[in-house]
Amino acid sequence: MRASPAAIACGDLWTSFQKYSLVGMLGWQDIRQRYRRSALGPFWLTISMGVMIATIGIVFGQIFNSPLDEFLPFLTIGIILWGLMTTVVTEGCTVFIAAEGIIKQLPLPIFLHIFRMIWRNLLIFAHNLVIFPVVLIAVGKPLSWIALLSIPGLALTLINLTWVAVVLGIVCARYRDLTQIVTSSVQVLFYLTPIMWMSKHLPAGAALYLLALNPVYHLIEVVRAPLLGEIPSVTNWVVSLALALLGSLVALLVYGRFKRRIPYWL
Repeated sequence: MRASPAAIACGDLWTSFQKYSLVGMLGWQDIRQRYRRSALGPFWLTISMGVMIATIGIVFGQIFNSPLDEFLPFLTIGIILWGLMTTVVTEGCTVFIAAEGIIKQLPLPIFLHIFRMIWRNLLIFAHNLVIFPVVLIAVGKPLSWIALLSIPGLALTLINLTWVAVVLGIVCARYRDLTQIVTSSVQVLFYLTPIMWMSKHLPAGAALYLLALNPVYHLIEVVRAPLLGEIPSVTNWVVSLALALLGSLVALLVYGRFKRRIPYWL
């Protein structure tokens, strides 16, 4: 009797979890290979991002007439989170294509390549996160105990990024042109999401469309708000949790349905 798509997906998911040591090793190896013979390694990304944040913070802080001690931490964590999210989404489009050789030659669960990509970008995120406490010290703003709420918020965001990467990886393996569409859409979302601008600057009517109906805003806010000493709204938590549950279910069904076709599409 043939297993259901959900059973196939759950089986591969569990097998991938059991190979967590392999995922960790491959993800770390990707980082080392990318910055081979570099003295600072991934900290070059941290330095460039820090310079960019300082420049944008000073310029846009003046444009929006926002106090630097309020705007700079907001901008910093927003850009760092956005970097994680966009990199996972764009690399998710090609995650199976990039692993074509391994998928065709080794009997490893395909989910493993998703976890490898997520882990690799999580390591880079951790490097970039070093900027945030430096900014807090520079503006003289303390970190409160509310910041601990960012841990479950980050977990929810990672779950959502994982199912998005699974779906995009499968669809883009079949339809390669979709990668460019996704990349362009991500750029548009950057300007529609409060990252370089603060939500308090929006008119009341625009807030409904750019905040309430923007899922990316909710995913960022459940991490960013606690780090800024604020408690995310109930709407932020509900939307993020609902997206995680419904999206994960869709991703499992899609993966189980098309898993056997992925090697042929590559």
